[in-house]
Amino acid sequence: MSSATHQCTCGAVLRFKQDLEKEQGHTTRTWKCRDCGTPVPGQVAERIKHQHPS
Repeated sequence: MSSATHQCTCGAVLRFKQDLEKEQGHTTRTWKCRDCGTPVPGQVAERIKHQHPS
């Protein structure tokens, strides 16, 4: 399985759960970039958050 990455609009490359921040106060899981707070698509965030650094 290939690793998932996401290029944020701020330029950050999101690879691991540490790069994401869970948005509080929502009943559904909403993730955003830890650097700038831009929302990350849910399907991409779910793949990224299950990856671990080697």
